[in-house]
Amino acid sequence: MSLIGISRVFRPGSCRGDVRRWMSVHSSQYNKKAVDGSSTPRKKVTIQSLYNQHATGIPITMLTAYDFPTARACEVHGIDITLVGDSLAQVCLGYDSTVNLTMTEMIHHCRAVVRGTVAPLLVADMPFGSYYTGPEDAIRSAIRMRQEGGVECLKIEGGEEIVDSVRALTTFGFPVMGHIGLLPQRHTALSGYKVQGRTAESAHTILRAALALQDAGVFALVLEAIPHQLATYITSRLRVPTIGIGAGPGTSGQVLVWDDMMSTWHGHKAKFVRHFGNVGAEVGKGIQEYVSAVRDRSFPDVKKESYEMEQGEWERLLSMKQDQN
Repeated sequence: MSLIGISRVFRPGSCRGDVRRWMSVHSSQYNKKAVDGSSTPRKKVTIQSLYNQHATGIPITMLTAYDFPTARACEVHGIDITLVGDSLAQVCLGYDSTVNLTMTEMIHHCRAVVRGTVAPLLVADMPFGSYYTGPEDAIRSAIRMRQEGGVECLKIEGGEEIVDSVRALTTFGFPVMGHIGLLPQRHTALSGYKVQGRTAESAHTILRAALALQDAGVFALVLEAIPHQLATYITSRLRVPTIGIGAGPGTSGQVLVWDDMMSTWHGHKAKFVRHFGNVGAEVGKGIQEYVSAVRDRSFPDVKKESYEMEQGEWERLLSMKQDQN
């Protein structure tokens, strides 16, 4: 069987949960070689090890990656879950929204991230429209992302309306992470990127969706842009971990977009974004210094950054040139 390992999908009111087969869930697995070349590789993060981490109360870290360098950074610096987010549509490809991202483009970026990922659990967003027409469409898209993209797990946006597709995917062995609250793929229908669940009625709808998705078999759930009280309450009602983004500190873990965290995105800054690095400023400074050095001819330095020909060979070349004349 190609799907190995067992994880538990917990259901409300259940102590044990239903047994489902997942790929790559053995917490005893170790990556054979660290991507940074070190002799002490990280322990492989699996669904089961995430459950163990969740049970001990250690917050889960998730960060987006879109190519080999960002994936390698997540690998080397201890990220638990690397997410190939459909936010790459905006931050990498310059689209107006995530709905413009195609499956082919997503797979291209997944393959790059896979090459830089060994220890973190690798999750990828299912692009807009790739699972909307029902379970068969979702399974067909999931097969492409697994076979062509090489990802371990899938993330799907939506509430109770996608339960059938989620259940079908998990039944066939595809690990699924849910995503409720603000759904960026539906930003037009939501009249923009607005906080969800601020009324009792809308909050109850989100809670119902969380419980339904857990029952359908998700191994974790992203809660985006909802009041912190609601996120904490949902987390307390679920057995699977929650990953917050704009959902306060009461979730089981946090996720941010690489370009938001590193200050390389110059578009709208959401309230929940914190800049943990100032890469954007450093990039700008580096480019300006490069332009200046080229213009004043201080780069390249003839001794430090240039190659030299032996004097005898140089004289031979000059003599060849004279012979031709």
